[in-house]
Amino acid sequence: MSNVTQPVLVFGATGQQGGSITQALLNTGWRVRAFVRDLQSEKAVALQSAGVELVMGDLNDPLSIRKAMESAYGVFSVQPSSGQGAMYGVSDEDEVRYGIQIADIALESGVQHLVYSSTDAIGDEPTGMGHFDSKARIEEHVRTLPINTTIIRPAAFMEMLLMPGFGLDEGRFNFFMKPEQSMQLLALEDLGLIVAAVFADPERFSGSTLSVASDEVTGRDIETVFSEIAGRQITYSRFHNDTLSNNAFLAKLTHLLDTGILAGTANLDDLRAINPELRSLKNWLAGSGHNAFLEALGTAGEWRYGHS
Repeated sequence: MSNVTQPVLVFGATGQQGGSITQALLNTGWRVRAFVRDLQSEKAVALQSAGVELVMGDLNDPLSIRKAMESAYGVFSVQPSSGQGAMYGVSDEDEVRYGIQIADIALESGVQHLVYSSTDAIGDEPTGMGHFDSKARIEEHVRTLPINTTIIRPAAFMEMLLMPGFGLDEGRFNFFMKPEQSMQLLALEDLGLIVAAVFADPERFSGSTLSVASDEVTGRDIETVFSEIAGRQITYSRFHNDTLSNNAFLAKLTHLLDTGILAGTANLDDLRAINPELRSLKNWLAGSGHNAFLEALGTAGEWRYGHS
């Protein structure tokens, strides 16, 4: 339980990452303040009902960010990105501007601990994927700040596996890995628990960059687990070459996996010392991911992740 009486301000609290952090912080006794654009949205109202303080604001309005940070102990910073698709209307430059602005205002506002959510798909050199390289630029700035900062680098989310377009509705699953190739995956609940632990122990985590994942699986592992949970055969294969030839976004991501950048670098043993109950893909599908998996088995559609 937290003994800090000041709140943690969470950006993206109505989304996946921010939502998982909000729930974990509430469960461990933190006061939580959420930065939202619409106080009356269904998700915002649900947060308020759960005990979250709502502050209305816009990432394009620095004054609203400053107001939201008044008296805040900590800030969880995550921004929309171009990789989430055109529906968000966010460019890579927008993301960098938002991330740096939040970090700078946190410093100005006397925030004691800034946790920035980046991505584990960052290499020593630019990846060529705008929504990954934008996060590397924000990371670089965050490290210069004279306050407690922690950079979290999430692996690919397990929830992504259940998006339309991967073939589950047709009894198959197509993804980035070759059948025997491995990739780390992260359950959103585990991200929340790790970030809550980071806020609870600033001396341990300040100045650190922490890659976060829940499990590491091969394509064959996915086939086995999906088939078991579905109760019928789900065959796994990598995206067909024709698919990759016709989709530059998928092709780039597949290349980054082959070069190791997208495979994940988290030390799962170290993470279990922080969160002993890291979810395996199987446990996640049997638990909180079960209903979404069943829905995905019956949902057709085109792959709609990002297109840049």
